[in-house]
Amino acid sequence: LVSVLSSAIIVYRLPWTWKCSKLLMKFIHAGLNTIAMILAIVSMVAVFEYHNARNIPNMYSLHSWIGLTAVIFYSLQLFLGFAVFLLPFAPVPLRAALLPIHVYSGLTIFATVIATALMGITEKLIFSLKSPAYSASPPEATFVNCLGLLLVIFGALILWMASRPHWKRPPEKNAKVLQPTGETPEGTEAESTMTDGTNANKSDKRINSEAARKQNLKLDEAAQRSTM
Repeated sequence: LVSVLSSAIIVYRLPWTWKCSKLLMKFIHAGLNTIAMILAIVSMVAVFEYHNARNIPNMYSLHSWIGLTAVIFYSLQLFLGFAVFLLPFAPVPLRAALLPIHVYSGLTIFATVIATALMGITEKLIFSLKSPAYSASPPEATFVNCLGLLLVIFGALILWMASRPHWKRPPEKNAKVLQPTGETPEGTEAESTMTDGTNANKSDKRINSEAARKQNLKLDEAAQRSTM
């Protein structure tokens, strides 16, 4: 989940992928999330089988509670993502309304996965290191603590990339909003009204300036006649 889910999160944020079509990136995003979900299910089955074989109680620690919660919400996230954003049945207003929620929930699940991994490696060290104990800071403890720090830095980097506006995929140049036949696209009427108003103002200014120029010419002719 940490590695594959992070790749799925930033697949839209990599500048060298901006040349690819949006539909292709959607399939890659969905494929990476599907792989992460399959690996998460396999790992959970392996954990339960290991606990049952060793007569270890299941679902007693905070690590297991948060981990199972993350997997459940991740499965819901994956299902809704397929149904709303990948399949062409959801209306555009629904997609626009659910997109911020989809992004926020995905980042929240990723942060929860990082927290679950940190709690898991700490729990494993406490249970496994007996002589010397974890409190004695043996080399194994130092190694895993450094791994935990790297996980925090890695998670913060992914969240930073996913939240910066300049890392956002630019809109498609040739993208067009499909409207029903005979319907005026949103904003066209207002833009035309503003354009007509602007053109009217420009024509009025041109007429006024032309009238002022003719009046000045008449005054100049009158002045010349009086002088002559």
